[in-house]
Amino acid sequence: MRLRTLSDVFAYAASQDVELRIDRIEVRVRRPRANKSGRRAFASGKMKQNTKKTTVISDGKGRTLWTGAIRPGRMHDQTALKTEGIGHLFKQYPQVRAKVDAGYRGLAKQSPDQVQAPPLKPEKDAPPWRRGCPN
Repeated sequence: MRLRTLSDVFAYAASQDVELRIDRIEVRVRRPRANKSGRRAFASGKMKQNTKKTTVISDGKGRTLWTGAIRPGRMHDQTALKTEGIGHLFKQYPQVRAKVDAGYRGLAKQSPDQVQAPPLKPEKDAPPWRRGCPN
Protein backbone atom coordinates (compact mmCIF):
# COMPACT_ATOMS: atom_id res chain seq x y z
CA MET A 1 0.00 0.00 0.00
CA ARG A 2 1.31 3.45 -0.87
CA LEU A 3 0.60 6.33 1.44
CA ARG A 4 1.45 9.39 -0.62
CA THR A 5 0.16 12.18 1.60
CA LEU A 6 -0.07 12.88 5.29
CA SER A 7 -3.86 12.65 5.05
CA ASP A 8 -3.49 9.14 3.61
CA VAL A 9 -1.39 8.15 6.64
CA PHE A 10 -4.01 9.39 9.09
CA ALA A 11 -6.84 7.75 7.13
CA TYR A 12 -4.89 4.46 7.12
CA ALA A 13 -4.21 4.71 10.86
CA ALA A 14 -7.88 5.41 11.55
CA SER A 15 -9.16 2.53 9.42
CA GLN A 16 -6.59 -0.08 10.53
CA ASP A 17 -6.38 1.01 14.20
CA VAL A 18 -2.62 1.67 13.96
CA GLU A 19 -0.84 3.65 16.69
CA LEU A 20 1.54 6.13 15.08
CA ARG A 21 5.02 7.15 16.24
CA ILE A 22 6.07 10.71 15.41
CA ASP A 23 9.67 11.91 15.67
CA ARG A 24 12.26 14.06 13.91
CA ILE A 25 15.46 12.83 12.35
CA GLU A 26 18.46 15.13 12.46
CA VAL A 27 21.31 14.70 9.96
CA ARG A 28 24.61 16.58 10.02
CA VAL A 29 25.46 18.62 6.93
CA ARG A 30 28.37 20.70 5.78
CA ARG A 31 28.39 24.28 6.92
CA PRO A 32 26.83 26.60 4.31
CA ARG A 33 29.17 29.01 2.54
CA ALA A 34 30.08 32.33 4.16
CA ASN A 35 27.88 35.32 3.35
CA LYS A 36 25.05 33.01 2.27
CA SER A 37 21.63 34.16 3.48
CA GLY A 38 20.10 31.83 6.06
CA ARG A 39 23.46 30.37 7.10
CA ARG A 40 22.52 30.42 10.81
CA ALA A 41 19.29 28.52 10.15
CA PHE A 42 21.20 25.25 9.93
CA ALA A 43 22.90 25.57 13.34
CA SER A 44 21.25 23.04 15.64
CA GLY A 45 21.20 23.94 19.34
CA LYS A 46 20.97 20.30 20.38
CA MET A 47 23.83 18.89 18.32
CA LYS A 48 25.93 22.09 18.24
CA GLN A 49 26.50 21.41 14.54
CA ASN A 50 24.93 22.30 11.21
CA THR A 51 22.02 19.96 10.54
CA LYS A 52 18.87 19.36 8.55
CA LYS A 53 15.76 17.78 10.06
CA THR A 54 12.76 15.91 8.76
CA THR A 55 9.59 14.67 10.46
CA VAL A 56 9.00 10.92 10.25
CA ILE A 57 5.82 9.00 11.06
CA SER A 58 6.02 5.25 11.57
CA ASP A 59 3.77 2.51 12.86
CA GLY A 60 4.22 0.41 16.00
CA LYS A 61 6.46 -2.07 14.15
CA GLY A 62 8.89 0.65 13.05
CA ARG A 63 7.84 0.78 9.40
CA THR A 64 8.12 4.27 7.94
CA LEU A 65 4.74 5.48 6.73
CA TRP A 66 5.57 9.09 5.87
CA THR A 67 8.57 11.41 5.73
CA GLY A 68 8.08 15.17 5.73
CA ALA A 69 9.97 17.97 4.07
CA ILE A 70 13.62 18.56 4.93
CA ARG A 71 13.97 21.67 7.04
CA PRO A 72 16.88 23.60 8.60
CA GLY A 73 18.24 22.24 11.87
CA ARG A 74 17.39 25.34 13.86
CA MET A 75 13.64 24.73 13.48
CA HIS A 76 12.07 23.26 16.61
CA ASP A 77 10.03 20.05 16.44
CA GLN A 78 6.80 21.77 17.42
CA THR A 79 7.22 24.47 14.75
CA ALA A 80 7.79 21.87 12.05
CA LEU A 81 4.72 19.99 13.27
CA LYS A 82 2.57 23.09 12.82
CA THR A 83 4.07 23.72 9.39
CA GLU A 84 3.26 20.17 8.27
CA GLY A 85 -0.32 20.48 9.55
CA ILE A 86 -0.22 17.39 11.77
CA GLY A 87 -2.14 19.06 14.59
CA HIS A 88 -5.12 19.73 12.31
CA LEU A 89 -5.18 16.11 11.19
CA PHE A 90 -5.54 14.93 14.79
CA LYS A 91 -8.70 17.05 14.97
CA GLN A 92 -9.99 15.53 11.71
CA TYR A 93 -9.26 11.96 12.82
CA PRO A 94 -10.16 11.75 16.54
CA GLN A 95 -9.67 7.96 16.63
CA VAL A 96 -5.96 8.15 15.65
CA ARG A 97 -3.49 7.63 18.51
CA ALA A 98 0.21 8.51 18.55
CA LYS A 99 3.28 8.34 20.76
CA VAL A 100 5.76 11.19 20.56
CA ASP A 101 9.00 12.29 22.21
CA ALA A 102 9.53 15.24 24.54
CA GLY A 103 9.78 17.74 21.67
CA TYR A 104 6.07 17.33 21.00
CA ARG A 105 4.67 18.03 24.47
CA GLY A 106 2.66 20.90 23.00
CA LEU A 107 0.87 18.49 20.70
CA ALA A 108 0.20 16.19 23.65
CA LYS A 109 -1.36 19.10 25.56
CA GLN A 110 -3.42 20.02 22.51
CA SER A 111 -4.77 16.47 22.00
CA PRO A 112 -4.37 14.71 25.37
CA ASP A 113 -6.68 11.80 24.50
CA GLN A 114 -4.82 11.04 21.26
CA VAL A 115 -1.15 11.88 21.82
CA GLN A 116 1.06 10.40 24.53
CA ALA A 117 4.33 12.14 25.47
CA PRO A 118 6.83 11.15 28.18
CA PRO A 119 6.37 12.79 31.60
CA LEU A 120 8.42 15.81 32.61
CA LYS A 121 11.67 15.15 34.43
CA PRO A 122 11.51 15.98 38.14
CA GLU A 123 13.23 19.13 39.33
CA LYS A 124 16.63 18.89 41.01
CA ASP A 125 15.26 19.97 44.37
CA ALA A 126 12.29 17.56 44.21
CA PRO A 127 11.85 15.06 47.06
CA PRO A 128 13.52 11.67 46.55
CA TRP A 129 10.26 9.82 45.85
CA ARG A 130 9.63 12.13 42.84
CA ARG A 131 13.12 11.55 41.47
CA GLY A 132 12.71 7.77 41.54
CA CYS A 133 15.13 7.22 44.44
CA PRO A 134 14.16 4.41 46.84
CA ASN A 135 14.88 6.48 49.99
